[in-house]
Amino acid sequence: MHQARKIHIIGSVASGKSTLARKLSRNLNIPYYELDNIMWERGADGDRRRPEEERSEMVHSIVRTDSWIVEGVHHQGWMVESLVQSELIIFLDTPKRTRTIRIIKRFIEEKSGLKKGNYKQTFSMLMKMFQWNHRFENEDKINIRRLLEPYHNKVKVLRN
Repeated sequence: MHQARKIHIIGSVASGKSTLARKLSRNLNIPYYELDNIMWERGADGDRRRPEEERSEMVHSIVRTDSWIVEGVHHQGWMVESLVQSELIIFLDTPKRTRTIRIIKRFIEEKSGLKKGNYKQTFSMLMKMFQWNHRFENEDKINIRRLLEPYHNKVKVLRN
């Protein structure tokens, strides 16, 4: 069987995307990229949303390479090229309860300094994550499934 070298991982906040991407990256010796870091330019004064054209160019430069893993919840037009070019798409459809527990765990670990995240953990951010988790379950999941239909032959759905 052909080993996938171009992998797109999509799922909700706290579904395990980054953890899976890091493990696959290490085991397969493939670089991985977080779509959040393409969406947002990280700076000392806070994050700046990159223009869509810039995001599309960044994705294009990644998918032109021989091997890559991209991961994120994003399902807008600027990232579709990675779906088209991927050899494997992993849709992490973990239970809402599991994601909720992970959101709380992440908040505690990052707030206490045990782990470092891409953004500052605040109570406001925690509330946004709960909202994103709820929206994923009730809206985004349906849209992502629709988006992935043309690629059904290379989609694997993981629930755990």
